[in-house]
This record gives sequence, structure tokens and C-alpha cells, in this order.
Amino acid sequence: MTTTVPSVNAVTEIETRKADHLRVCLEEDVQFQQVTSGFECYRFTHHCLPEINRSDINLQTTFLSKNLGAPVLISSMTGGTELAQLVNTRLAIVAQRYQLAMGVGSQRIVIEQPHLAPTFAVRSFAPDILLLANLGAVQLNYGCGLDDCLHLVHSLEADALILHLNPLQECVQSRGDTNFRGLLGKIAQLCQQLPVPVVVKEVGNGISAAMAQKLIDAGVSAIDVAGAGGTSWSKVESQRAKDNKQRRLGQTFADWGLPTAECINSIRGNAPTIPLIASGGLINGLDVAKAIALGADLAGLARPFLEAAVKSESAVDELVEVLIAELETALFCTGNATLAELRNSGALQRV
Repeated sequence: MTTTVPSVNAVTEIETRKADHLRVCLEEDVQFQQVTSGFECYRFTHHCLPEINRSDINLQTTFLSKNLGAPVLISSMTGGTELAQLVNTRLAIVAQRYQLAMGVGSQRIVIEQPHLAPTFAVRSFAPDILLLANLGAVQLNYGCGLDDCLHLVHSLEADALILHLNPLQECVQSRGDTNFRGLLGKIAQLCQQLPVPVVVKEVGNGISAAMAQKLIDAGVSAIDVAGAGGTSWSKVESQRAKDNKQRRLGQTFADWGLPTAECINSIRGNAPTIPLIASGGLINGLDVAKAIALGADLAGLARPFLEAAVKSESAVDELVEVLIAELETALFCTGNATLAELRNSGALQRV
């Protein structure tokens, strides 16, 4: 494993950034304003006579060879602080209860400060779930290599590794890591060497069909589009900025990105078999149903889970119960008993 030892100031900066991200996401208006997720452009055709029993609806699915109770991913959010540890623990307990997938926030800080690994370590609370480790892909250009990735996967006991792509966030972030040169080749090499699947995701600005094809050709096992319409990380970093230039930059690009629904539609039309996650601006089970109908295999939500998890474990429970009820209702009122039936029903129409 790479043994880069950051300065005390760098260590403090990373921990502060983690805490700031949580605070800003919870307390400030950092949602997209002009650009939406795109799901409002679609509507299901209502079936007044479903011809099924709602109790027969089955939301079970598989993703990356793991069985899931519902097509829901608790998207990557946090780690590295005391509050983050509490959030991750509550999310993991509920994920285990309902057999949902879960990702953790960027684990770069674990490489530099190994004592913070417990703030991410949730496997003991969720022994059976699909659990995803997480590292910024750009860190492959800043000293992180195969050994570091292996360490993050093994320390988390993860089933796969997310490499997140965040060029806009790094541009807006003060002293961000902006050397993205040659990353596709390094991603391809990592896909060949790592013994677990590699998932590539954006952080809220979307992945186009053309970029998805390059990633598929590089060997990634799944794609999370993480499109525009939810939290704008440009706005988050603008809120954190210490100087006017970075603050203005974040405001200018606050609504930059590809809507989530558009990403799913275009990628699925070009790549019919790649495991695909829809995230970015999903807020309820109806959005999940629309994402599945458009061709996604999983639907990821972040902010709704974060807001629930800072309250209590029971609040996360209640959120999952509502999401499942909303998803089941969408299937029932379109006359579909399974996710596969929903996907192939043609019930979702653009309006």
C-alpha cells in the first residue's frame, strides 16, 4: 500500500472537508434549481384493472451476483467523522434488515489516516448486503494504486469498488485534484487486476452514452450515472469556498450536468446489458419505478437517507417502508408483479 504521509495541515483539511460536506448538505440549499432529474417528463399509464394481487408483487432482484430485497441502493455519502460513523451504522443496520445495497463515502481519508477506518466499517452490522467501497478515480493520479484499492476493499469487506468521477467538484473545490490525464487507461488496468468488480459513478453531473461506452470498453462491471437533478456538488463546494473566485465558480456551474433520466435512456439504448444504477435527484419510490422502467437495474438515493439517518434508525426504517410501498404501488397500478415485467411493460410514457 502507498505510504504517503500527509502533513498535519492536510490531515486537518480532509477531516474538516468531510464534516463540512455533511453540514452543508443538511443545512444549506444545495439542490439543482434549473436542471431536474428528468423523471417528471415521464408518466405511467394507469391500469384500473391490474389483474394481480398486490401481495404477490416481488421486488427481489440481483446485482453483481448479490441478492437484494428491493432495487434500492443507499448511495455513497460519508465517512471519516464521528457523525459519519453514526450515519453509516444506522444505514447499514437498515440495509441488512431490508437487504438493500449500500455504498460508503470516499475512503481516501482511510489511506492517509488509517485510524478513521472504523467510521466506514459497517460489515458487522450488515453481513449479507451488497457493500461498495469508494475512491475518487482521480486519486489514481495522486499516488493511489492497486495496493491501496485492495486495502480499502478488504478493510471494508466490500463486494465491489466504486471509482467516482468528479471533475467539476474538483475544479470548484479549493486546491482540488484536477489532473485527470490518462485515467481511463488506469481504470482499465485496475479492472483487470482487482479481484472484485469495479463500478464507475459520477457525483451528480451525469455520464453520457459515449463516456459510458468508453468505460465499458475499459472493463468496468457496472455504471452509476449519478446525474443532475439532486444535490449539486458545485453548490456544496461554493458554500465551502474561502475565496470569491471559487465561490463564483461554484455558482456559475451550479446547474451543470446531464439529467439522470436522460443518462439512463441514452446509456441503455446503446449498452443493453451493462449493470446500470440510476442516481441523482431520486426522492421517492415512484422515481425508483420510473428508473427501473427506463432500464436501470438499481436506483440510488442519498440525501433522503442522510436526512433520515441523522435523526434515528427508526427514521431510516420508515423511509425504506415508504419507498417500498411507493414502488409496490407503481407496479400494482401498472399491472406488473415483478421488476422484469415493469421494465418490459411499456407502461412508462414520455409526456
